[in-house]
Amino acid sequence: MTLNRRGLLTGAAATATIGAGIGGLPWRSARAQAAQTIKVGVLVDMSGMYRDVTGQTSIAAARQAIQDFGPRGFNVEVLFGDQQNKPDVGVNVARTWFDRDGVDCLADVSTSSVALAVNDICREKNKIHMNASAATSDLTGRNCTPNTVHWTYDTWMLANSVGGATVRAGGDSWYFITADYAFGHALERDTTAFVRAAGGRVLGSVRTPFPGTTDFSSFLLGAQATNPKVIGLANAGADTINCVKQAAEFGLNRRGIRLASLLLFITEVHSLSLRTAQGLIVTESFYWDLNERTRAFTRRLRGQIGPNPGIASTHAGVYGATLHYLKAVQEMGPAAAKASGAEAVARMKALPCDDDAFGPGSIRADGRKLHPAYLFEVKKPEESGGPWDYYKLLQTTAAEQAFRPLAEGGCTLIRS
Repeated sequence: MTLNRRGLLTGAAATATIGAGIGGLPWRSARAQAAQTIKVGVLVDMSGMYRDVTGQTSIAAARQAIQDFGPRGFNVEVLFGDQQNKPDVGVNVARTWFDRDGVDCLADVSTSSVALAVNDICREKNKIHMNASAATSDLTGRNCTPNTVHWTYDTWMLANSVGGATVRAGGDSWYFITADYAFGHALERDTTAFVRAAGGRVLGSVRTPFPGTTDFSSFLLGAQATNPKVIGLANAGADTINCVKQAAEFGLNRRGIRLASLLLFITEVHSLSLRTAQGLIVTESFYWDLNERTRAFTRRLRGQIGPNPGIASTHAGVYGATLHYLKAVQEMGPAAAKASGAEAVARMKALPCDDDAFGPGSIRADGRKLHPAYLFEVKKPEESGGPWDYYKLLQTTAAEQAFRPLAEGGCTLIRS
């Protein structure tokens, strides 16, 4: 579908409808129609540095969830909007959707700074925030709300998996290159805690302007000067890609310095190429070739978007969250689900989760979706069997250990 300017700025509806008329009638009044229509607003980056891990594929993932859910007697519409990685833009789109367009829940909501800003609007309007691509663990910590579900991953999970494993493998001195916004700060904070807990040291850090930084040479050379064993990349998207490429150009690996990419998606590995990315350690909660269910989900989604685009964990998160939300709506009835986002989230927490992207799981009282985390190593070119065959599994962390313990997040929803 072609995205026009109005669609990007205001979230003009791209509609996928399920269900039949009341009593089998093919029509209903506008008011009755609205009462039986659930609206999902997919808030993404359409043109910036995160477009490949959100963007059009996230919109397609929401539609795939609706299709897989099947007809259940109510309608579902998908709207989309571009938040441009700017909190004020994201807030304006969300307010317009809630106040004018009757949107019931937000899905995806990329970029941590945008997610934290939108989180407050969802609580104020009693709507639902189903976050699939922002990483800050504060969404289920000090910024938790009864209206929020955090699905795919978070900075605590990434730090726990990559940071701890790297220190245990001998990488006990670190220097961080950190994107200067909420996500980068949280990722550096959480990884620092794991490095120190494992007996490692943090030699220093530098914060890089976000967005807009493309030349990381001075930051990399400054990091090299401290002689760390590991340079931790507390960034994502194009920032990570540029850091890895420029580190390879400087030959940091030949100097015994290892890069720890704390958040790397398969689409970024594809952009880097296996020749450049080989050996990088990656933590994911979804990989298309993990099992028969993940492969089946990937085939269905690629049927919508074509064979070439990669399916990132963020796209799978939009799918899983949307599908689970629709199950809660079915149990409550659309009128009750529309009346209170907090009540709909409570129903989502009460229901066991299960979908082809993540398998069985659950949602905790703080809104954290629980599922296993997987530590992968990027394959060498000669190890790959074909397109997108990029990862080999190193270890699996069970759902109960993959995310921050419930009592440690500082969520006000949790009684001590």
